[in-house]
Amino acid sequence: MTINNTDDRNDEPSELELSRFLPYRLSVVSNLVSRAFARRYETAFGLSIPEWRVMAVLGRYAPASSADICQRTAMDKAKVSRAVTRLVAAGYVTRKDNPIDQRQNVLGLTRDGRRIYRQIVPLAFATEREVLEGLNAEEVAQLDQLLTKLHARAATLAPGEGGDAPD
Repeated sequence: MTINNTDDRNDEPSELELSRFLPYRLSVVSNLVSRAFARRYETAFGLSIPEWRVMAVLGRYAPASSADICQRTAMDKAKVSRAVTRLVAAGYVTRKDNPIDQRQNVLGLTRDGRRIYRQIVPLAFATEREVLEGLNAEEVAQLDQLLTKLHARAATLAPGEGGDAPD
């Protein structure tokens, strides 16, 4: 499904109208929603988007390795590493050697990290509700189905790039 102008000689677009290009639109919406949510927890807790994403994964899946976090968030290793380093320094994340594989660390939330996680989760759900406010229940269900299908298809086009399917 191409929403851009097409060339009559073939069904390929002759020009790219960025504002109608699916990857661009998904990215813009994702960034806007992430920034709206980030303003809430950044102001209250001083966390960046990558730091919150690390905490969100650990809040749900700890213990986890940095590789697990990369896989679940589709963030690159360097971004995850910087976020983990800052969170360890802030006292929100623990980092221990993996007894099975010395090349990896096992990460978890500290008591303070769990406290902050529990405070941010309601903000996450409130932001989600606000974003979905303009949709009825049927549209929300349809959006969920469509995003699940798009995720599965994108995963076949970029295997191993991370970003687990939603729970």
